[in-house]
Amino acid sequence: MTRERFTTVGRVEDQGTRTRWTIPVTASSSSYRVTVGPGVLGDLATLLADSAPAHRYAVIADDRVFDLHGAALMRALSGVVRPPPVHTFPAGERNKNREQWSRLTDLLLADGLGRDACLIALGGGVAGDLAGFVASTYMRGIPVVQVPTTLVAMVDASVGGKTGVDVPLGKNLVGAFHPPAFVLADTDLSVTLSREERAQGLAEAVKHGAVLDADYFQDIETDAGALMDGDPEATAVMVARSVELKAGVVSRDERESGRRQILNFGHTLGHALEAASGLRLPHGSAVALGMVLEAALGERLGITEAGVAARLTGILGRLGLPTRIPDRDSLNVDDVVALTTRDKKARSGAVRYVLLSRIGEVAQADDDWSTRVEEGVVRDLLREATAG
Repeated sequence: MTRERFTTVGRVEDQGTRTRWTIPVTASSSSYRVTVGPGVLGDLATLLADSAPAHRYAVIADDRVFDLHGAALMRALSGVVRPPPVHTFPAGERNKNREQWSRLTDLLLADGLGRDACLIALGGGVAGDLAGFVASTYMRGIPVVQVPTTLVAMVDASVGGKTGVDVPLGKNLVGAFHPPAFVLADTDLSVTLSREERAQGLAEAVKHGAVLDADYFQDIETDAGALMDGDPEATAVMVARSVELKAGVVSRDERESGRRQILNFGHTLGHALEAASGLRLPHGSAVALGMVLEAALGERLGITEAGVAARLTGILGRLGLPTRIPDRDSLNVDDVVALTTRDKKARSGAVRYVLLSRIGEVAQADDDWSTRVEEGVVRDLLREATAG
């Protein structure tokens, strides 16, 4: 995966051996830019002055990420007139909840931040979702800047304006659309990720290829080893291409009323499995399982081309992601099916699934991008997947 093969809707700047991409996201409520590349964190203060000027700033990050990257962030903010307060929360999906939203909001109020403030979200998808939701509700809405540090956040979670928290009945069921002022994805920050953490983000990149770009999907298959090893150029190009693909969808359907649903491929069953595990199953692993299962579902219904589930199984397995449900003996199929009914694509009580026609193309049904599937078919699929 080389930059010569990359075609961008934005701007590409070559600085010696280091390339950066600036990709626009244009939606009805706002437009913003996503800057991707190695070392771009150094531009943070300049970008704040240009795209998110504020009287005061505050940083929200999970404690683990701030230990790793907080010093670099504060150096990048040295041009800000007033040093920002920093508020951390315990790392992990379990802490993306209403209690942390309330605590962080109260801390910002105690800081005396007004409506002319701006939040900086540093971290993975959990930090971005939580800080974004705080920003969307604080003083009825203040700007937020996303500085993702994981591949999950760089390729997916930081782009598109979805914010929210998890509740006992499911993931992201309380939230708001609140687009960032800009996104700054410094791919150098991903060097601290373990191979397991890297794989979590690559699951979302595989999804982008599966629903939008067969050539990109093949690039990931070809360069799986380099991506897992953290090759700098392959990683930067991968992040930029995923951002470009997602930006193209989000720009045309900001609030997920139509085509943006395709980005939920693998997520209906994936989120249900993640919730059924008590959030012990990492998000990327859950999405990987969801993609394999939903591809198999599409094949069973005659909608998805034969062999798609096997191809997904192959690449996800090479990335170290699960392709068979773990702890099958303890999984309650009825619980998983019940959890799917809380999916945000459900309409009139019916669960809908994003199904592929082939790699790189989503099937449309009744002028919609998701397909209603009878509960019994899903139940049979899950029973077979958990047998033996």
